[in-house]
Amino acid sequence: MSNIEPDPSEQLCGEDEPAQGLEIIDPREVPLGGPRAMQVRRTLPARGRTMIGPWCFVDHYGPDDVSETGGMNVPPHPHTGLQTVSWLFTGRIDHEDSAGHKATVTPGSINLMTAGRGISHTEYSTADTTVLHGAQLWLALPDASRDTDPGFEAYTPEPLSGEDWDLRVFLGEFAGQRSPVHSFHPVLGAELVVDATEHTVEVEFDLNEDFEHGVLLDEGKTLIQVDPDDGGPRCVLKTAQLAHIATGARTVRFRVPQGEQVILLILGGTPFGEQITMWWNFVGRSHDEIVAYRDAWQSAIDADDAPTVEDADPHGRFPSVVVDSHDDGALPAPTLPNVRLKPRP
Repeated sequence: MSNIEPDPSEQLCGEDEPAQGLEIIDPREVPLGGPRAMQVRRTLPARGRTMIGPWCFVDHYGPDDVSETGGMNVPPHPHTGLQTVSWLFTGRIDHEDSAGHKATVTPGSINLMTAGRGISHTEYSTADTTVLHGAQLWLALPDASRDTDPGFEAYTPEPLSGEDWDLRVFLGEFAGQRSPVHSFHPVLGAELVVDATEHTVEVEFDLNEDFEHGVLLDEGKTLIQVDPDDGGPRCVLKTAQLAHIATGARTVRFRVPQGEQVILLILGGTPFGEQITMWWNFVGRSHDEIVAYRDAWQSAIDADDAPTVEDADPHGRFPSVVVDSHDDGALPAPTLPNVRLKPRP
């Protein structure tokens, strides 16, 4: 997904952010698109918490009636220095990118696109989608890997089932399950579905103590407690909130009250350890890099309909712009702020 806010703010991520125990991040509503703007609930980056491991961007949307919102309608747009993770609960989205990949995102399957040094792509709800509901997440690439070749992977994890719950691990390793999808930094991504319709359900999982974790609740409420046997911190997590669990935690327990059916996304990774500058759809390390990415994208979309590497961008960062059956023009980059983008000390 693109960040298509018309006036995106500077977002500086990765600085030392000490936290103790359990922290709750409230979402903020962000409109994406035109007159029938699709609303998303954004929890990362947030004031005081910009990353969880390599996760630097968390958007959560729906369930939306596509006839009212217009659904996903994102023309060609660029990315650099990151991986995008698409995860759906309901609906379908067609993906096409400038590296030649075409795929349909479906519920229960991860679609991971590696932007690396640069890629452009499109995302549109399929014609048969009536309700759209899911999450779009970004992983920052470490400095040693951020100019890697663009790529794409899709994977449908088999669920691990317990009494009244199902777990799907789509990135990394958790609860004895492992995803084969490649990441460039130690990471975790999983979906937990709990059905407490008939009675209260408790489920507990071991955590990697080297990881910090995030838990995003889709709808409803659940009690979350860290290291319950040691009397660790706990709180009630509510619709669209994101809980941050600091490194050192050994277990997490979820208690879902009777009458609730909830979906939780469990994210994690070792602390990123690098500062990044994130603006619009670009992840870089400095103001000058962001300016160069923006200029390269504008050069690409201002070239002929089928630009070559030479005439679109002499560095080959955006050698082609995706044009699919929707025949929409590419998204122009917003105007940069009047001040330099500076990493926080």
